[in-house]
Amino acid sequence: MLILTYLSVGLLLGLSGGLAPGPLLTLVASETLRHGAAAGVRIALAPLLTDAPIILVTLLLLRPLADQQMPLAWLHLGGGLYLGWLALEGLRFRGADLAPVESAGSWRRGVIANFLNPSPYLFWLSVGAPTVLTAWQAGWQAATAFIAAFYVVLVGSKVALALGLGRSRRALRSRGYRLIMRGLGGLLLVYALLFLIQGWRLLASSPPG
Repeated sequence: MLILTYLSVGLLLGLSGGLAPGPLLTLVASETLRHGAAAGVRIALAPLLTDAPIILVTLLLLRPLADQQMPLAWLHLGGGLYLGWLALEGLRFRGADLAPVESAGSWRRGVIANFLNPSPYLFWLSVGAPTVLTAWQAGWQAATAFIAAFYVVLVGSKVALALGLGRSRRALRSRGYRLIMRGLGGLLLVYALLFLIQGWRLLASSPPG
């Protein structure tokens, strides 16, 4: 049951991250519109190359805090606020206006864009790594399910978007895209509240001083 829970959380966060406007999505759209769907797909695969060291570093940084309630409480509160901000962005979404960028090698541009994008670092430090550490307490299968679901949907949604843009340039401003983003915003808001509640519980139960 816990594996299904973390699988569902990974799917939700991956889909929200995959479809939310940002540097990598801008590059996916730009490469697709300039050079075709294949170029956009190559950009969409960049997180598979860049995110492993980000995950490893954040887990190593937070692992010593896994048994300490006070630091975990603040991490959950910070993660809840971050997810709440993402949720509001989704609820206010009216369509993506992505300015084209110059192309100079899809793979290289995608890797550089993702390494310089602060979103993966913020996500894994405030949400991803704490979730993995909590899931690991239930078993490595739960943690693996979360990471696998997150990246399958994160990358898959960008690949699907590149293929969709290859057929229609209006996809990023379509009514369906807006409804999906607003629906994801609502779900993220629920998850943000759960993070905040968990943080408050840890804060309340931590020993004084």
